[in-house]
Formats: sequence, structure tokens, C-alpha cells
Amino acid sequence: MKLKILVGTMTSTADYVAQAIQMDCADLVSDIEVQLMDGLDISVFDSTPDEDAIYLICSSTYGQGDVPDNARQLYDSLDAQPKFLGHVRYGVIALGDRTYLQTFCFGGKKFDERLQGLGAQRIGEVWCHDASAGTLPETEGAAWCREWLALALSSASSAETA
Repeated sequence: MKLKILVGTMTSTADYVAQAIQMDCADLVSDIEVQLMDGLDISVFDSTPDEDAIYLICSSTYGQGDVPDNARQLYDSLDAQPKFLGHVRYGVIALGDRTYLQTFCFGGKKFDERLQGLGAQRIGEVWCHDASAGTLPETEGAAWCREWLALALSSASSAETA
């Protein structure tokens, strides 16, 4: 199984989280690819039948609850070039600051909403990190991802036996 981490970030925090996951979870998944969302569109979810991939959206929130600038093209393409993504299994790490309660973690939550609208299958719940909590998103994100990957791997094996 391959884990593709798609990173939307303005200040590199989401990229640091993705890199921490890549290092910390290598014992669970042998092939972990971290890819910044720069220049990506909906075709990033086109996988070949022999490629068993799960996706992890790792996105910060910017401005008034927007996706980061480098994620805008991918996010917009999910609406502008819609296609059924029923084969896509994914998770979401949403980074935000609870002092902005009205838009807390909206960058990741917006991706989740669009992906579900196209039929993609989310594994587990969206994980939200609060920057105002004083905890390191890299440490907490990697710990969450270990649990999430166990869930993703068990759901993949039960789907294969069904």
C-alpha cells in the first residue's frame, strides 16, 4: 500500500507535519510520498488499478477560512472538473487556530467536503490541530496518523476479503 500525503501550506507547518509522518510511519507503510499541492488538479487522484493508494490531505487554513494559496488550484479543480472519486480512500489533517472559532480548520474541512461530494471515502474522522493549544502539530499529527493508518490498513484488508 502507498500513502500519498498532499500538502496545502502557507508557512510550511503542514509540510513539517507531513515529513514527520513520513519518518514516523515508515514501519507501517513502506511507500510514503509527500507532495506539495502546487500545480496539482483533480487528476492527482487518478490511480492505476494496480496502485493501492490511500491519500492524506494535510492542509492549513488561511485568511478567512480558506485553503492555502498552493492548494487553491487542486481545490478549485474538484468543483470545476468534477468526476466520481469512489475509488479514493482518504483522511484529513486540518491545521487551524481555535481563536478563529468561526473558521477553525476550514482549509482541511473544505477539502473533506468536496471529496465526499465526489464520492470519495473518508477513513476515520478529520483530525484538527489547534495552534493556540501550544502543542506541536508534527508530534501530534504523527501520533494520530499511526492510529489512522492502522484503521486504514484494517479496512483495506477487510475490503479485500469481502
